[in-house]
Amino acid sequence: MRGLIAIVMGAMLATCSSPPPLLDRIMRTGEIAIVTRNTPASFYYGADEPRGIEYELARGFAERLGVRLRIFTADQVYDTVASRKAQIAAASLTVADARKDVVTFGPAYQTIQPQVIYRLGGKKPRDLDDLLGSRLEVVAQSSHAALLEELRAEVPTLSWVEDFTASAEELIRRVAAGEIDYTIADSHLFAVLRHFYPDLRVAFSLGRDNQVAWALPRGEDSLRESIAAYFAEIEATGELDKILDRYYFASREFDYVGSRAFITHVNTRLPRYRDYFIEAEHSTGIDWRLLAAIAYQESHWNPGAVSPTGVRGIMMLTEHTAEMMEVGDRDDARASIIGGAHYFSRVLRKIPDRIGMPDRYWLGVAAYNLGFGHLEDARIITQSVGANPDSWDQVRDRLPLLGDEQWYRRVQRGYAPGQIAVGYVDNIRRYYEILMWIDGHETFTNQRDIALTDPLPIG
Repeated sequence: MRGLIAIVMGAMLATCSSPPPLLDRIMRTGEIAIVTRNTPASFYYGADEPRGIEYELARGFAERLGVRLRIFTADQVYDTVASRKAQIAAASLTVADARKDVVTFGPAYQTIQPQVIYRLGGKKPRDLDDLLGSRLEVVAQSSHAALLEELRAEVPTLSWVEDFTASAEELIRRVAAGEIDYTIADSHLFAVLRHFYPDLRVAFSLGRDNQVAWALPRGEDSLRESIAAYFAEIEATGELDKILDRYYFASREFDYVGSRAFITHVNTRLPRYRDYFIEAEHSTGIDWRLLAAIAYQESHWNPGAVSPTGVRGIMMLTEHTAEMMEVGDRDDARASIIGGAHYFSRVLRKIPDRIGMPDRYWLGVAAYNLGFGHLEDARIITQSVGANPDSWDQVRDRLPLLGDEQWYRRVQRGYAPGQIAVGYVDNIRRYYEILMWIDGHETFTNQRDIALTDPLPIG
C-alpha cells in the first residue's frame, strides 16, 4: 500500500511540476499568439485588413487548429518566443544554428539568398574585395552581420556598420537615396521591394542558401508536429504556392522603365485622383486600389488619354460604355472613374458567385478587357481539358488558345487576342500588389495588435 501511495504521489508531483504541452494550452484557451515583423515579406496592416505571407500562413494555421489568431510585432522575435510571450515566431526567419539553443525551428518552406544590393550609377561590386573602402551597412545583430563575421576570415580587412535602429527595408531605401553604398538583403525581401526602388540591383549573392521557417519554444514537439503537418498539407494542395505567388508575382519580369514610371506616377499623378477612386469604392464595394491599377493600365492616370480606336479618358471608356454608364464627358476624371468602376462592377456580377477572391477579381479583369463572352469561352476550354474553370491560374494558361484556330473554332464567340488579355491582367496584378503595399505601409502602426474576431469551432 505504501508503495502504491508513493507511486500515486510521485505521479501527482510530476503532473504539478510539468506544465501541459504548449499545443494543449493553445487548444484549451482557444487562442494562438504569433509574433512577427513589419516587413512587406512578412506582415503589414493594409488600409482595411492585415496582409503579408506570414500573416496568411499564420491565419491558415489558426484556422486549421480551430482557434483565434492574435498576431503582433516585436523587434526581438526570438526572445519573445523563448520567453513564451508568443507561441510561434513567423517573421521570414532563416534557420540558424546559432539560434537553436533558444528556439526550435519548424519545417522550411522557402529558400532564400543573402544579396549585396547597389545603386545603378554607382560601382557594381563583383566580390568581397570590391566592398573594401565602401560604406556597407547591415541590420545590427542580424544573420547578415553574422555572415560578414564568417566571411572576414577570407577578407580580414572587410568592414561594415551595424545599424541598431534601421530595418532591412530602411537600409535598402538608403542605398537607393545614395546615403550608403551597399547593404545586404534577403532575396525574397528585395524581390518584393524592387519595383519601389527601380534604380537598385543585385550585385552578387553572398554565402549559402538559407531556409526560412517558423520558430517555437524548445521542447514543444507536439506543436512542431502540428506545424509540420500544416505545411505538408498546404504544400500538397498547392495553397502554399498560391500564397507565395500573390506576393512575389509583382517581382516577375521586372521592367526598369515601367517600374520607374509607375513609382513616379504614384507620387505625382495618383494623389490628384485618389479621392475619386475611394469614392468609386464606396459606391461599388470594389477595392479602390484595384480600380486605380486598372486605370493605370488603361491610361497611366492620364484623363486626356485617347487611343487610335477612339476610347478615351482615365478609364479609357468607349462611347457605348460611357453612354451605358451615363458618363457625359469621358475626359472628366471623376466621371470616368465612377463610370468605369460601375461598369467593372457590372462585369464582376456576371462571374459565378461560387468563385471567391482573388480569382474572382482576375477573371473579372480579363472579362473587362476581353469581353465576358470570350472569358466564358476560355473557361469552357479550360474545363474541356480537365482543368479548373474557376481558377484564374488555370484559365490564364488557356486564354492564349483563343488565338489558335484549332481551338477558337470550337467555341461560340471565335477568335480573341487571349494572350493580350493575359498580359493585361498580369500588369494590373503587379500594380495592385504594389499599391496594396504602399497604402498599407502608410497606414501601419507598429504597436497595433490584430486579432481575428471569433475562433472557429474546434474539431
